[in-house]
Amino acid sequence: MRYIRWTIWALFWLSIAGFLHYTLPQHDVVRIVNTYEESTSVSGWTRMFWSTPDDQAAAETTRFVQFIQAVRPNGDVEVYRNEDTGWSWPPYFKFDTANLYAEANDLVSTSAAPKWTVMTHYGWRNEVLSIFPNAIAVRPVVSPDVRIIPWFNIGLLLVLFAIFWAIRVRWLRFRARRIDPVLNDVGEAFDAAGDQISDTRGWLGRQFGRK
Repeated sequence: MRYIRWTIWALFWLSIAGFLHYTLPQHDVVRIVNTYEESTSVSGWTRMFWSTPDDQAAAETTRFVQFIQAVRPNGDVEVYRNEDTGWSWPPYFKFDTANLYAEANDLVSTSAAPKWTVMTHYGWRNEVLSIFPNAIAVRPVVSPDVRIIPWFNIGLLLVLFAIFWAIRVRWLRFRARRIDPVLNDVGEAFDAAGDQISDTRGWLGRQFGRK
């Protein structure tokens, strides 16, 4: 039973961690090499990994999506989609897809004369499922050695931890005041009932056991 409980808790916290990792902004230092627009299928269960900025887009199974191709300093390739999030989840309220597309085009460079940028995005890249992280913002940097500290993520995680800790402390206090005494009373009642049953059984045994 203990292993089942720990498994459930592990799955719960893994789900929370996966949700936060997908939703919170991430920052990649990359060199943009190309931008293009392509008709993409957004049908099936993988639709959850694509934005639905309006009712018309939500009703379509295919639509034209802008993509940004980039290369990391170590040579790894990254591909980002460029979609408005609108008022949907995650709450980035992105409405400037066209502006971001123009900025990305202006920062296209070659390996001989690289222009390094910081690409802010959320989401995951998976080649098998054909899902792409969604670019939120891009800005140029002097070199690929720039150090990025995710202050927003750190602050949000601290706030969430504080909320969780406050709820946990209040739950433990409530349990100690209200639930534990009731459970102790129930346990004592069962013990008393068990003792009474044992005494009754002993008395019956003595009565009927006489010769």
